[in-house]
Amino acid sequence: MMLIEWHDWHDFHMLLGTASAALVALLFVAVSIGASFLTPERSVATRTFMSPVVFHFSTLLLISLIVMVPTHTALSLAIGIALVAVAGLGYTTVVLLGLARASISDIADRFGYGILPLASYAAVLAAAGVVVSRAKLAAGILAAALLILLAVNIRNAWDLMLAFARQIANKNTDT
Repeated sequence: MMLIEWHDWHDFHMLLGTASAALVALLFVAVSIGASFLTPERSVATRTFMSPVVFHFSTLLLISLIVMVPTHTALSLAIGIALVAVAGLGYTTVVLLGLARASISDIADRFGYGILPLASYAAVLAAAGVVVSRAKLAAGILAAALLILLAVNIRNAWDLMLAFARQIANKNTDT
């Protein structure tokens, strides 16, 4: 079995994993600030908008941790990445269906919470397929897919923070 050239993958995923972990932590701070927004009546909105952001940031962290293992063979790395990609594709499909059922008409939300993550996971799966034959190309595809997923979810987290801020501001002006 051919071992992956670990140094080709290590630095990028070290940075990506660190950023993802920090953003998940910040998201928990944001939720604690907007906790009054998370009521049982809004559970569908929470599942549709909050949960995907946590899922995608956690997925970024998981893929980074998988890639950081220095003893991977090309096959073991491809399998690890493919498993996460398939889970991401499945979850994002469920989110897209939720967006359709909720009649979300905002095109930015459809792209941010559904279409772009779905495309990113498809590219991650493609990268997993390419690892065995062309590791350098796979590293580039994986990096691009994960950067798109990171950027989209930074946008989504900001969108959530603005929603929380609006909710708190509306609550304060009602009293």
